[in-house]
Amino acid sequence: MSVFSNVQVHKAANIYYEGQVTSRTVILEDGQKVTLGIMLPGNYEFGTAGPEIMEILSGDLRVLLPGEQDWQEIQEPTSFSVPGNSSFKLEIRTVTDYCCSYPAEL
Repeated sequence: MSVFSNVQVHKAANIYYEGQVTSRTVILEDGQKVTLGIMLPGNYEFGTAGPEIMEILSGDLRVLLPGEQDWQEIQEPTSFSVPGNSSFKLEIRTVTDYCCSYPAEL
């Protein structure tokens, strides 16, 4: 889906890594939460409370998913899933535009 209709947007930004990663929270009409954000080049690690689906809209990066030993090359557009109660690492090589959704379960 490239356009969200009938949504609520939280004005305050979610800011991580001293502003290198930012996002805005959007609540969809059905109540589902997504975040829309930008990541600047750098290395990051994020923890998850629940499952997440990261959709990469543009950018060039690598991801190390939980339980994996090999980094995956990611180029837009694509997505990957991260289980809840875990963490994953990102190596961002170019400015990356993303949408993260938080499904009840994967």
